[in-house]
Amino acid sequence: MSTSSFAVAVAQFAPIADTDANLAEIARLAERAADRGARLVVFPEYSSFFVDPFDDSLAANAQPVDGQFATVLADLAGRLGITVVAGLVESAEDGRIRNAVVAVDGTGLLAAYRKQHLYDAFGQRESDWVEPGSLEPPQTFVLDGLTFGLQTCYDLRFPESTRVLVDAGADVILVPAEWVRGPLKEHHWRTLVTARAIESTAYVAAADHPPPLGVGHSMIVDPQGTTIASVGTATDVAVAHLDAEAIENVRRVNPALRLRRYRVVPQG
Repeated sequence: MSTSSFAVAVAQFAPIADTDANLAEIARLAERAADRGARLVVFPEYSSFFVDPFDDSLAANAQPVDGQFATVLADLAGRLGITVVAGLVESAEDGRIRNAVVAVDGTGLLAAYRKQHLYDAFGQRESDWVEPGSLEPPQTFVLDGLTFGLQTCYDLRFPESTRVLVDAGADVILVPAEWVRGPLKEHHWRTLVTARAIESTAYVAAADHPPPLGVGHSMIVDPQGTTIASVGTATDVAVAHLDAEAIENVRRVNPALRLRRYRVVPQG
């Protein structure tokens, strides 16, 4: 790993049912983050298109992971000299969509992840509209010696999702989310983001929708579980400097990954 720090931002905004408007807001926030020194910016789940409640407009506005939305993001990333990670409504073949995340830089697509754990909980049925991602190899990419892994929102409630990313070498977990508000949901959000960082001895950068639909509180948590940057409930960005040496130090003092006696295997 490099001993230099790497600046990461979480960008919190409320995507709407207008891809062009969402791209304009992404550009505005990405520029703000880049001006603050960020070299990677994480945007929320469903950044390309979002409607509440879900309806057929999702499928009508879906696109490939290398389609127009990702192309515009790559152009933005190239212009600003950053990497962009954002949620995308991806086209599928069975009438539903896939809840995808793309990571792009100025050269194009670096990684793409399809949400594996769908939000069929708390009275919601995401699977009525979304096809689950297959149990494919972990989606990671490397920047400046740090390995970044992708997951999405409800995946946070399944610690094995993060563990397979860490087993694939991830130092930083990136989590686009639309964490739906409700009783204790802010508490669940903070607790789960923090727990995934502590048990993985890794950084976690999680970007949410703001209220009234999301809980907000997009945050970056270090490998000891300390929140080092957060947004609150506004539309804004927060930037933190990630230190590769800090990961090495924490994993030396707390070798939990090395001491564990179980492995994660797919359930199918």
